[in-house]
Amino acid sequence: MHRFINNDWQDVLQPEFEKDYYKKLHNFLKNEYQTQTIYPDMHNIYQAFSWTSFKDTKVVILGQDPYHGPNQAIGLSFAVAPGCKIPPSLQNIYKELYSDLGIEPVDHGYLKSWAQQGILMLNTVLTVREHQPNSHQNKGWENLTDAAIKKLSDRGHVIFVLWGNSAKAKTSLIDQSKNKIISSAHPSPFSAHRGFFGTKPFSKINELLVEYGMEPIDWQLPKKV
Repeated sequence: MHRFINNDWQDVLQPEFEKDYYKKLHNFLKNEYQTQTIYPDMHNIYQAFSWTSFKDTKVVILGQDPYHGPNQAIGLSFAVAPGCKIPPSLQNIYKELYSDLGIEPVDHGYLKSWAQQGILMLNTVLTVREHQPNSHQNKGWENLTDAAIKKLSDRGHVIFVLWGNSAKAKTSLIDQSKNKIISSAHPSPFSAHRGFFGTKPFSKINELLVEYGMEPIDWQLPKKV
């Protein structure tokens, strides 16, 4: 299940893996995966870290906890497995992407190509019980993901994208003298019309990356996966 990330995140997060809270979390998860249906698959818990190394992270898009329906969660915030119906929040992200940059929506939600360009799509809680949103909150994941956010903040030159109140609650972890924050309402259907649509986050991210002397993101996802 656990802590073998195939890049520099392994060393960055190693001190967390040795703490008591993580040992408790690990035991809790072992039991949960044996006795309940848990998402994502245990081999994908750390997928966001595996696909976007610490040194290559340019943008962080914070989510809350994984999708809790069958075969959806792949370990990245907002993304779903190939062949899955596109969830409503991601549909709204695609609508804003079209409105902002004229990029036509694709018919899948597999965001690997964004991850490979340095976008860490990080949920603050990395596991969930089937059909029970937030069921793994306050079990220790927040300590680990807060530590990851702080490490990136200390490194600097990261754009943190905080959509919705639970993401905005992480503002205090981010050193704004070294990093940038883009925040707005959440793209979910409940709040997208109250301050997500029209915020042009994708062009703003690219402008800030250029200011930092970095390559902008090619937001066009591949048509086929």
